[in-house]
Amino acid sequence: MTERLVIAERFRGPSGSANGGYICGRLAAFIGKPAEVTLRARPPLGRSLDVHRDNDNLRLFDGDTLVAEGAPAEPSLEAPNPVSFEKAAEIATSLPPDGHPYPECFVCGPLREPRDGLCIYPTELEGHGLVAAPWIPDDTLGRDDGVIDDVFMWAALDCPSGFATYLLAPESAIILGRLIAKIVEPVFVGERLVTVAWPVDRDGRKLFAGSAIFSEQGRLKGLAQATWIELP
Repeated sequence: MTERLVIAERFRGPSGSANGGYICGRLAAFIGKPAEVTLRARPPLGRSLDVHRDNDNLRLFDGDTLVAEGAPAEPSLEAPNPVSFEKAAEIATSLPPDGHPYPECFVCGPLREPRDGLCIYPTELEGHGLVAAPWIPDDTLGRDDGVIDDVFMWAALDCPSGFATYLLAPESAIILGRLIAKIVEPVFVGERLVTVAWPVDRDGRKLFAGSAIFSEQGRLKGLAQATWIELP
């Protein structure tokens, strides 16, 4: 079965291509359960892409170019202890545009305004080996019932794990290679949340990290593990 999707300009990450977590979340929606999505090429914006489905397995094509592959999977790591919303808000900061690798990123770009981007700015929590950021999703992200669409949870789980890799390789330029995520509980418009992420390991140019989203009360809402690729 072949279906199609188009990624709007709003959901860009690196210039000219989709935010990695967002496109992973769009593909996970076809699978309908916790999933693993591997990016094979930069997902383009604004044009029709073909989704080839074979039961729960899928491949995304831009013409003849394989862009991504997806299949059911669950994260194999455990979440850390939650960070309080107050602590995350206390340390929150954003990189200036000239110090950010992707300043227009939908999730973490400092050039995005509230209600346009997610404005999640992960910052190192000294002495804990992780980064954290507060997040209050706005009503542009919610369905009619006020529940935040899972695709935005995937996006919010993506970029913090990238920031966590800088604890392993501070000078690296990186791009998302794979994201495995599970949405544990729904979240709602206006809910006070905390995103956290931590480095796991590295293998050559591959950098591994975990990420999680917690409610203000410390309930786990989403969990992911990511593979980032260090660019030459």
